[in-house]
Amino acid sequence: MPDALRPLNLSKDGDERLIIQWNDGHRSVYRWQHLRNHCPCASCNEERAKPPDPLRVLKPSELVPLKPVAISPVGFYAYKITWSDGHDTGIYTLEQLRTLCECEQCRGAEGRNPKSEIRNPKQIQNPNQPQ
Repeated sequence: MPDALRPLNLSKDGDERLIIQWNDGHRSVYRWQHLRNHCPCASCNEERAKPPDPLRVLKPSELVPLKPVAISPVGFYAYKITWSDGHDTGIYTLEQLRTLCECEQCRGAEGRNPKSEIRNPKQIQNPNQPQ
């Protein structure tokens, strides 16, 4: 049975990107704004489901560049990102992170990343746990 998909290393690429090196050799690239736009929390999902409001006024916090202030593991299966605007309710599963990868290889996969197909979430190990 192959090893469960897990991140080996998380690092910043300048102020714009997150890099995750996975145990299968894949190197995922994410823009911070892309991750925030795909926040999996209930509030963000609800907000994305609403039609756009053409009269919406931007808040001052929306005019400054968004960035993470903390990333912490959640159990053996996810990461929680705390954003500079205080939002911190999204829990990004390893499967979701792999699916959101913006590297050239994944962007060329017609919106589908076959490496994100984790059949059994219980197989995912804590990325901080030694093997």
